[in-house]
Amino acid sequence: MEHNAYICIDLKSFFASVECVDRGLDPFETNLAVADASRGSGAITLAITPAMKKLGVKNRCRLFEIPPGIEYMTVKPRMKRYMEMSAHIYGIYLRYISARDIHVYSIDECFIDVAPYLHTYGKTPKEMAQMLMDAVMTETGICATAGVGTNMFLAKVALDITAKNAPDNIGVLDTESFREQLWHHRPITDIWNIGRGTAKRLAKYGVYDLYGVTLMSEKLLHREFGKNARYLIDHAHGIEPCTIADIKAYQKKSASLSHGQILFEDYNFEDALLIVKEMVDVLCLEMVQKKLVGSSIALSVNYSKEIRPPTGGSRRIGEYTNSYKALSGYFEKLYRETTRKDTPIRKVNVCVGDVVDDSYTTVNLFIKSDDIMRERRLQQTVLAIKDKYGKNSILKGMNYFERSTARERNKTVGGHNSE
Repeated sequence: MEHNAYICIDLKSFFASVECVDRGLDPFETNLAVADASRGSGAITLAITPAMKKLGVKNRCRLFEIPPGIEYMTVKPRMKRYMEMSAHIYGIYLRYISARDIHVYSIDECFIDVAPYLHTYGKTPKEMAQMLMDAVMTETGICATAGVGTNMFLAKVALDITAKNAPDNIGVLDTESFREQLWHHRPITDIWNIGRGTAKRLAKYGVYDLYGVTLMSEKLLHREFGKNARYLIDHAHGIEPCTIADIKAYQKKSASLSHGQILFEDYNFEDALLIVKEMVDVLCLEMVQKKLVGSSIALSVNYSKEIRPPTGGSRRIGEYTNSYKALSGYFEKLYRETTRKDTPIRKVNVCVGDVVDDSYTTVNLFIKSDDIMRERRLQQTVLAIKDKYGKNSILKGMNYFERSTARERNKTVGGHNSE
């Protein structure tokens, strides 16, 4: 296992653990849920402590789904604090490992290529994992779990499945042990990157585990899954050719910027259009700040309780721009053409694609160039004011409408309270 050795480290119940540590509480003994209780019993728990999980409470449940007999405390999410702690823990890893050998997967999880360090530290891959976990626990009080594997896929699966039953919170897999332990594991959705949609499509052929995938013909898998079949075939055999070095070297052929939000309550057609315009405004300011322009747009609208399938679409707009005047017009046209007018709306996503440097800005024949330059200067002024005095220091009239969400969202990070 020492020739190729990867670790996938996860910070256990991260948000809830941070809240416990900051209060001098033990997350393994304290019933605590990270959720904004002011949103009512339907609020989603972003995290619960291991103590609550031990009682059978599901992570990311809604507050009303927690059994009434369980006493617990709720704390409002503090995304800024979690980001600070995540950065601090990343700094701990950097004392032992070069940044080039670390891939940050999420705020509480990362992959580490430890093969170059085994000789230096005189440790096995599992001992390296334990060393890093101990360093995090000693300095922060946060418990970590880890998966160790001969490739990134096996490390991730070891973390997600086998580490849960390991007394030291470390799962270890190589190709042979993967086949012995996980070829017949069910449900197959426990396996990294296999969602319910993929599982449903495999079930059509009577396949419910990875061993079943290995028995399917590659021709059939390619017909069913297209280019994604290769990932499924490789993973079913415990193979993953991608390395952290490959990830670091990867460059996207095209880039995009997007914003989305789940609405607190049902919105009608016109009120949801206000939300679209607000998010397009944020996108345009972000593009101006980053000196980018885009030439395509995409919109997705989800409806209340999923009573209707999502609608939306994508469209090339024939110019490279970051003008709010131009892009809001394109988005409104797409919205009015594709969105149901008679169905309550609960989720909206907007995206500007084919993003490039703003030196590629093209002329809009329907908007005077002087107006475009005037808008650009105004956007830059708005950004300077927001940067100095806060996001809510300067707002548009639409942000004061009753159904606007911009002012509240400006107080959040990733849609959650930032303090």
